[in-house]
Amino acid sequence: MLALFYIFIAVAVGLGIWQLNRLSSYKQVILNNDKGEPVNAIAKSEENPVATEKDNDIHGKFFLIFLIGFYLLMTYCLFFMNDIMLPESASIEGENDDNLFLITFILIGVVQFATQFLLFYFSFKYRGINNRKALFYADSHKLELIWTTIPTIVLTALIGYGLYTWNDVMDLSDSENPLVIEVYAQQFNWQARYAGADNTLGRGNVRNIKGINTIGIDMTDANSADDIPVRELHLPKGRKIVFKFRSQDVLHSAYMPHFRAQMNCVPGMVTEFGFTPKFTTQEMRVQEETVRKVNGINKLRKAKGEDPYEFEYLLLCNKICGASHYNMQMKIVVEEEADFYSWLKQQKTITELVN
Repeated sequence: MLALFYIFIAVAVGLGIWQLNRLSSYKQVILNNDKGEPVNAIAKSEENPVATEKDNDIHGKFFLIFLIGFYLLMTYCLFFMNDIMLPESASIEGENDDNLFLITFILIGVVQFATQFLLFYFSFKYRGINNRKALFYADSHKLELIWTTIPTIVLTALIGYGLYTWNDVMDLSDSENPLVIEVYAQQFNWQARYAGADNTLGRGNVRNIKGINTIGIDMTDANSADDIPVRELHLPKGRKIVFKFRSQDVLHSAYMPHFRAQMNCVPGMVTEFGFTPKFTTQEMRVQEETVRKVNGINKLRKAKGEDPYEFEYLLLCNKICGASHYNMQMKIVVEEEADFYSWLKQQKTITELVN
C-alpha cells in the first residue's frame, strides 16, 4: 500500500506540473465585448515554434539541475536503501550468482554515471546561447569501432560467466552422493518427497493421486516404498541437494531466493536443479545483514501492532498461478547433517502412511 501511495503522489505531482505548464501559456489581454467596450480577458498566448536563446538557457539550466538531483537520488539509493537487498548467498553455487550480479551492477553503474553526465552536462554547457552554432559531425569510423568492440567484448565475457554460473546449478552429472528431494507444486501449496534409504525416488504421476497419496506416488514402483512425503523442507548443511520438480495443475516456479535458485514447475514433466547449503538457519539469523534487515521489518510491524518477524528460509512461487498465489510458500530449515538425519528418522514413509 505504501508503494501505491508513492505512485499516487508521483502521478499527482506530474499532473500538477502539467497543469501549471498549461496555465503559463495563457496571459491577460484586453478585448472588446459585444458593445465594443474594452474588457480584461484571459487568452492563450501565440506559440512561437522557434526556441529563443532565453528558452535554450532556461532548459539548459534545468538539465544541469536534473543531473545534480539524479546523482543525489542515485547516491541515496546506493547507500541508504541497500537493506532491501538479499543477504549473502546461503548456497555455495549462489556465490557465482552474487559475483555476476556485482560485476554487472558495477559495469552498468559506471556506464550509466558517465552517460548521464555526457547527456545532461553537455546539454547545459552547449545550450544555444550567444549565437552558438552546433558542429555538424557526419561520422567517425574510429569511434564507431570503439563503441562497438568494447560492449561486444564485455557482453561476451558476462554471458560466458553467466553460462558457467547456470551450468554450475544445472549440471548435476558430477554430483557425488547427493540428497534427492522432489518438490511438488499445486494450487496453492507445496509438498516434498525425500528419497529413502536407496536415495532413489519412485515414479510419480497425477493419475495415482488417491486419498492420503496426495502427490501421486506410484506404489507399484519398488523405489517408492521408502519415499518420505513431508510439508516442510529440511536440508543438511554442506551436502549437495538435487531437487526434482513436478506440478499438478498449472505452471509454477519454485523460487528459493536466499539460495539464488529458481526453476519452473511444468505439468507433465520433471525439471531439476541442485545446490549446496552453506549456512544453517541459525547461522543466517545472526549475520549482520540479516539482523539489520529483520530489525527494519520488525520496526514496521511494531508500528502496525503485528507480532515480530523471525528470519526463515522460504520456498516461494514466482509465477502468478492463481488467486492465492501470494500465499504459496513452504518453510525451509537448514541444519547440521546430524540434526537433519535425526529429523528425517522421525518422518513416516509413504508405505507407513498408506497402510
